Amino acid sequence: MDTSRDSRRRHRRHRRLSVRTCGTLLVAAGLLVSGCSSGGPTADVSMAALPRSTPAELAPYYDQKLSWRECGVAGFECASMKAPRDYDKPAAGDIKLAVARKQATQRKTRLGSLLVNPGGPGGSAIGYLQSYAALGYPEEVRAHYDMVAVDPRGVARSEPVTCLDGKEMDAYTQTDVTPDDQRETDGLRASFEDFAAGCEKRSGAILPHVSTVEAARDMDVLRAALGDEKLSYVGASYGTFLGATYAGLFPKRVGRLVLDGAMDPSLSARRMNRDQTAGFETAFRAFAKDCVALGRECPLGSRSPGEAGKRLKGFFDQLDRAPLPAGDSSGRKLGEALATTGVIAAMYDEGAWPQLRDALTSAMRNKDGSALLALSDSYYERDSDGTYANLMFANAAVNCLDLPPAFTTPAEAKEAVPDFEKASPVFGEGLAWSSLNCAYWPLKATGEPHRITAEGAAPIVVVGTTRDPATPYHWAQALASQLASGHLLTYEGDGHTAYGRGSACVDSTINRYLLEGTAPADGKRCS
Repeated sequence: MDTSRDSRRRHRRHRRLSVRTCGTLLVAAGLLVSGCSSGGPTADVSMAALPRSTPAELAPYYDQKLSWRECGVAGFECASMKAPRDYDKPAAGDIKLAVARKQATQRKTRLGSLLVNPGGPGGSAIGYLQSYAALGYPEEVRAHYDMVAVDPRGVARSEPVTCLDGKEMDAYTQTDVTPDDQRETDGLRASFEDFAAGCEKRSGAILPHVSTVEAARDMDVLRAALGDEKLSYVGASYGTFLGATYAGLFPKRVGRLVLDGAMDPSLSARRMNRDQTAGFETAFRAFAKDCVALGRECPLGSRSPGEAGKRLKGFFDQLDRAPLPAGDSSGRKLGEALATTGVIAAMYDEGAWPQLRDALTSAMRNKDGSALLALSDSYYERDSDGTYANLMFANAAVNCLDLPPAFTTPAEAKEAVPDFEKASPVFGEGLAWSSLNCAYWPLKATGEPHRITAEGAAPIVVVGTTRDPATPYHWAQALASQLASGHLLTYEGDGHTAYGRGSACVDSTINRYLLEGTAPADGKRCS
């Protein structure tokens, strides 16, 4: 593996920016939430596999040849791939998907293509490939696989969903998600409505066709276009849902699949959102324990993680009343929403804890909100010129299509606040209200909670981290148990996902599987 400082920095930054998410969008806090949960039974419906033979009307897509060209990044080639905009009506028109690859260095012993996806939904797979995977994955993996990525439909270079301009997005990210009265509740509802209306106005043609099922079918078209009989794949966070969906649809075409930071497809949006709320609380307590051990250096005090949480919640409440100056050229101040996003952004990787301590020290002791604002901006993929990447737009578009909304009215969200606060005294209130976002989506969800068994698939490795904030560990346990050929690999540690995080045990186990096809014993644990 490339262990250079720059490579690690790129990897950590990309982890924070492309979390994955599958349940809801934490609106005003600027947070991608990957799903969450709050009670109620899980689904008993299982995903049905598609017919093994390719329908005649899809043959032109499966038979296409990719025309590779240089694409401005040394060592990489790019191509465009066509897929039907609507798989139920292939004659209705095409969608163009952006593809990139870096060829294996050992051509004589090449194992085929290895697709990668960093999650989101909305994370650019091509950006991940070019900034980390094709440079930072273990050298032996890169030597024997063509490293390949496709930006999913609606994401980045593949006909991206667009919803708001920069100024509108600035206002959206600062919306109060802990409303204190009817006026603030109405303001939160209006922000969701405006966001949804902007997506429909600017991206109405693509919006009905960005589901995870459609993206998984696109991956099978790409598999065929690459000349591979089976699909080998490493997906992180939401990328595990995408990979598991592929396995459910095409079990006989599964090659070597690694699902790292796994999601449980059987959960409702509300269940997913509450689960993730608890996950962030677990991650915060790990951060707080580390912080208070430093004594006076910790801006949250030196008594206990519980006391640190009370201090942080009190700080958020202060910002709700009186935002701090943040040195922003556009005049933004650090309010509760942006500060919450900045804190949560640092929960994805324990390597960001020192940065978060410094940012909290500046804000809480020196009344300078600039460092926390910078964390929030990096999470939103907001550039210094005030423009935003399409990450947040695609995130909402996919999530709101994949599952029915967690709540349908403000009254339902308000009623759920105590339950969410039980899961996380620090983050619960804001995450409960943020789960209302899909209630105002212009399209009805096409998906529903379901189990994925992928009967007949080759062994699939499911990876779970015990203190993962975004995809709680029990999600990985659930997915591994659903998959007929699932093998659970456990990483006992902090942060979001495990491969490439510094555990020699995790990395060597996954490398052996990718290179030799040897799956770990189900239940193997690493630290």
